[in-house]
Amino acid sequence: MYKTIDEANQAVAAKIVAGSPFLLDVVPAKSVITELNEGKVLLHAGPPIRYDQMIDPIQGACVGAALFEGWGETEEEVRQQLTSGEVKLIPCHHVDAVGPMGGITSANMAVLVVENKTDGNRAYCTMNEGIGAVLRFGAYSAEVVDRLHWMKNTLGPVLSAALKTMENGLNVNVLVAKAISMGDEFHQRNIAASLAFLKEVAPAIVSLEGFEKEKQEVIQFLADTDQFFLNIMMASAKAVMDGARKIQEGTIVTAMCRNGYEFGIRIAGMGDEWFTGPVNTPKGLYFSGFSEADASPDMGDSAITETFGVGGMAMIAAPAVTRFVGSGGFYDALNTSNEMTEICIDSNPNFPVPTWDFKGICLGIDARKVVETGILPVINTGIANKKAGLGQIGAGTVTPPIDCFEKAVLAYAKKLGFNE
Repeated sequence: MYKTIDEANQAVAAKIVAGSPFLLDVVPAKSVITELNEGKVLLHAGPPIRYDQMIDPIQGACVGAALFEGWGETEEEVRQQLTSGEVKLIPCHHVDAVGPMGGITSANMAVLVVENKTDGNRAYCTMNEGIGAVLRFGAYSAEVVDRLHWMKNTLGPVLSAALKTMENGLNVNVLVAKAISMGDEFHQRNIAASLAFLKEVAPAIVSLEGFEKEKQEVIQFLADTDQFFLNIMMASAKAVMDGARKIQEGTIVTAMCRNGYEFGIRIAGMGDEWFTGPVNTPKGLYFSGFSEADASPDMGDSAITETFGVGGMAMIAAPAVTRFVGSGGFYDALNTSNEMTEICIDSNPNFPVPTWDFKGICLGIDARKVVETGILPVINTGIANKKAGLGQIGAGTVTPPIDCFEKAVLAYAKKLGFNE
């Protein structure tokens, strides 16, 4: 037990700084997540939710995953299974995983395996599908399902073989430190990190025996996929934050996520308990022909990046992306990151930001400070069409409802014996 909440928070923050994520492998999800072997099971983003509460894009992603798994041959057939409750739904966060946008993950999908070597815990995330019609935005056409099979049968095995040529896996902190100095904030902009990743794995891929046709396909896919590193960052942030929350004391936020229906947070001192509020719709810039009227409510586990201290919390690191998310420009980004320091307890010396006079990224969102100041964490996000299958229609920022933080602080106060 720590004497004060501040001491507990500092201990949690120290574990975040000490976190050491390594990308070890790419494997079928069912080989590392045992719950996926218990019949028809899908993982989803955000706190717990029923199928009938899911917004259209997430329901569409469930359909695509069911078709990928071969649970039926038609949309109608698998939707009946989903609506009847035949398919069990589990939050990714409950099984050491995270998922982008809808977050839908099924047994045979390929997932990244990241180990936090400091605490010995692992986290998992599906790989980035690229752009266009993709499952994470609710598309479930034959093109989408075929790509998932290619990722399972080609991309996953090739990357797995390449990573196994590295004695200890790939040190993610090194790539993050490098890419943050090249203009990435690791939520909306991952171009530098994705290229740095390709630089590390390309020689290993080329040297592999066999995979002659597959090697070319994989390198081309990685070269084309600017956001590939996002999913690595998500799994890495999850692994580090789960290691830090082994200290079950204090008010540091250890997870933020959304499922299109509710926004949920966890804090260190309350363990696995979720504190939720109604999810918001992102504000930002829309692709030609779309407006806020077309936008889906916010969704995805990718806010684990902001929980760790990057993404919208590190907006200043990515001047090239500020206008894309509608933040206005460099000085608006600077003001955003400066404001975020008011709800965090420190800065992380592992990741200095050149455009911030080499100050480290934000470290340790304190739920008490959020409630006290009314300042909410800023999250960078893609904006999905509210209709399944129509994909991304823009990018912007979103904030959690303050209800989440108020509920968490009150619950922790009660746990400490402070009753109203």
